[in-house]
Amino acid sequence: METTETKMLFDGVRGVAVKILNRVERTDAYLDKLISYELKNSDWNDLDKSLLNELVHGVLRWQLKLDWVINGFFHGSFSKSEVIVKNSLRVALYQILFLDKIPHHASVNEAVTFIKRIRGEKAANLVNAVLRNIIRSINQINYPDPKKDDVQYLSIMYSFPSWMVRRWKERFGYEETEKLLTANNIKPTLTIRLNTIKMKPDAMIEYLKNQNCEIERSKYLPQFIRCASLSSIGESELFKQGFVTVQDESAGLACTLLDVKPNETILDMCAAPGGKTTFFGEVMNNSGKIIAVDKYSERLKLVKDSCARLGLKNVETISADGKELQMELVDKILLDAPCSGLGVLSKKPDIKIKRDIENIRELAKLQTELLRHAATLIKPNGAIVYSTCTTEPEENMEIVKIFLNAHPEFKIDDAKNYVNAEVVNEFGAIETFPHRHGIDGSFAVRFIKQN
Repeated sequence: METTETKMLFDGVRGVAVKILNRVERTDAYLDKLISYELKNSDWNDLDKSLLNELVHGVLRWQLKLDWVINGFFHGSFSKSEVIVKNSLRVALYQILFLDKIPHHASVNEAVTFIKRIRGEKAANLVNAVLRNIIRSINQINYPDPKKDDVQYLSIMYSFPSWMVRRWKERFGYEETEKLLTANNIKPTLTIRLNTIKMKPDAMIEYLKNQNCEIERSKYLPQFIRCASLSSIGESELFKQGFVTVQDESAGLACTLLDVKPNETILDMCAAPGGKTTFFGEVMNNSGKIIAVDKYSERLKLVKDSCARLGLKNVETISADGKELQMELVDKILLDAPCSGLGVLSKKPDIKIKRDIENIRELAKLQTELLRHAATLIKPNGAIVYSTCTTEPEENMEIVKIFLNAHPEFKIDDAKNYVNAEVVNEFGAIETFPHRHGIDGSFAVRFIKQN
């Protein structure tokens, strides 16, 4: 529980931004939950709320580049500095380098005042000196030379860990890797799914246009739209009354691939927070049964809350480990597997500093086990969709190859039969990339169990 003293010390938008960044660096806390908690417990106006999001996401999105610059002006070891000093410098420097509307001297003064309150005069003098030296030399900052080390250059200039850059460069080449990094650094637009139980897509789009909302129809799915001007969507009546759900088109593609029908029994093996479960409920128009399973019962509350908000009555929740789930055979299964999340870096920039190559190897083992168990729960002629929100082969096509070698009774059902061919790879699986398709990076493959 946060004390009154802590709230006073970290007062203001920039102080709260530092506090959140400290938590991200020290713990495995979810970034979205940390921000949501602070917004709910503040009396800020919309501009302040927007600034908090900008500062936290911006620092995490550009942290490697910020650290490179600070290191060049820091006497001693910046990496060994106190977390609060590091994040105070990062927040101030992000404003200096990326935000035009905030004067440089204001960014410096705020950082100095804040750190003086928390850590005293000595730390404040250090922060002041580093930031003012950077401002004086802002047009002469030395960045890596692409001719000497192109991986380091891309890593620092686009702020991605070198191991990610290296593997993407080997896979895509330099130019396409640069496009992928650029796309992953673009601030994401809001994409929403329209609840077809409550209102037809055309009617909802007409309503939004009459509200002067800037919207764009999805290229891939009729019930999805992108919005340029819907702020604070979670607090809007449209959201509260269940007319819309925030969801990327890539997630909708995986759901569409399962091709659920009324009166079927559907198993969503890793269901929380419920975006895909509720998509099925809307398509099935409250008929049949959807069994939403998740390992953690507290996360299933998110599924239940979403179902209640959207008016869905055909969803049953079960708290269980997907690898050990025992139940009657079902018609269709979605296995939206836990993954590295490297397809959603524009929305979750903290993943860039949390993940390493070993995470991918560990997740691939879990994904293989989950898919193997899913095969025991499906009826003959039934369909399984295996999906992830990552772009990495070890978690996608390599999993498919391992599964098909161990289960010859299954075959791939070409995704072109269900979705736009533009998002389907040569193996018949959905595979999207931010720089190619303008949506999150994702993967989904449909298996059919043959008799």
